[in-house]
Amino acid sequence: MSARKKSAAPPLELRDACIVAAQEVIAEHGIENLSLREVARRLGVSHQAPYKHYPNRDHLLAEVMRRCFQRFAADLDARPRHDDPEQDLESLGQQYLAYAREHPLEYRLMFSTTWPVSADQVGLEDDATHAFDVLRAVLRRMHGEATDVQERIELDALYIWSTMHGLAGVMNGPCIDWLGLKARVLKQSVRHAMDRMGLGLAGELPAAKPSTARRAAAGGPARVQGVR
Repeated sequence: MSARKKSAAPPLELRDACIVAAQEVIAEHGIENLSLREVARRLGVSHQAPYKHYPNRDHLLAEVMRRCFQRFAADLDARPRHDDPEQDLESLGQQYLAYAREHPLEYRLMFSTTWPVSADQVGLEDDATHAFDVLRAVLRRMHGEATDVQERIELDALYIWSTMHGLAGVMNGPCIDWLGLKARVLKQSVRHAMDRMGLGLAGELPAAKPSTARRAAAGGPARVQGVR
């Protein structure tokens, strides 16, 4: 008896198919060549068909980016979880770097693409913020929910995000192959960065120095630039 043939996957709805086609166009020809006409041609539908779901090219691009952020946040949420928040933070960092390495096109669309004017119409900001909230949630487990630590949580989140973003850019960029780094160094680079970042987060911040304006208001000397 012959093996039963696998049933073909159901065709995508036009709205979703346009997203897939748009990413293919961007991957093959660059974001500057994305157009609804090219998406329609690739899908074999009339030139007007995509307009039923996307009023213009920017609206389509915003939806592509929004879905990238959705998948990114879902991937961060799917990381191996740990009861210890410091271990969970490390797991989050590893997940971030792995996603950037495995999905370079989506990563560039999220973090290296100017947001189109239609971004607010598709909720792009909400999905981008959700990805950042995953990091905030781990830091709240470390620092607590008290009002006086919320600013530190935001500052730590920016510090961590920028560190991971910079490392992802370097490790996935073309110049890394020309630096003459040994394989052993490259293998240790992520762990080294994570360890250094952990030391930075564990340290106490120095007391902030009062600004010139605050010193002047308190009656102290206020140096004017260029005047001794």
